[in-house]
Amino acid sequence: MHAFRLFAMITTLVVVMPVSLQAQAQTDGQWSEYDEVFENGASHANVWQWGWTGIYGTSLAVNAYQSSEASDPEDRFDARVGVVKSALAVAGMLTDRQPHPAALAEYERLKASGDLSSVQALGLQLAQAEHERRGWGARVGSLVVNGVAGAVIATDGRGDDGAINFATGMLVNELQIWSQPNQASSAINRFQPANLSLGPITIPGEYALNVGPQQLGATWRY
Repeated sequence: MHAFRLFAMITTLVVVMPVSLQAQAQTDGQWSEYDEVFENGASHANVWQWGWTGIYGTSLAVNAYQSSEASDPEDRFDARVGVVKSALAVAGMLTDRQPHPAALAEYERLKASGDLSSVQALGLQLAQAEHERRGWGARVGSLVVNGVAGAVIATDGRGDDGAINFATGMLVNELQIWSQPNQASSAINRFQPANLSLGPITIPGEYALNVGPQQLGATWRY
């Protein structure tokens, strides 16, 4: 009887230990992946935030100078319009902060407690925020500001210059939007290996979570 129990214990250890080691290795790999997502996202966000703030700040300074010093009255008029646009852009950069630095701080707190499920939920929230910052809502403010600026220039009798000002402003806004960090979205939407079991049949395949501004779903392919 004792020999049987000893054999059962040894068998259990042989079975359980490889599974435990595999789970531990998988968890360590997951932490490494999350480290990369959150740390790179925060670093990218800081570069993006201060880079674009510097660009708009420089534009503000140049337009402020041109608004009084340019020899052409039309250039001075356009520069005054540019001062308003650049000032609004700088204010927007200072007030609308990227979510990644705050997400990194929360991730480090959750990692210290070993709360992997909450980290996964945080990653989904960050990916959702990234998609929302690339949605149409992110373009409304720029559309209004550049539309008004172009219209003001057009009322000065220069419709073509107004259209160019509008188009240029919208192009810069698109560059600003699409240069934002998207590490969380890229990681979540990356396909991972998975098996689909249907009774005795197992079908190997891959799955990915799909995060959009208005939806959350999953895709499985084989």
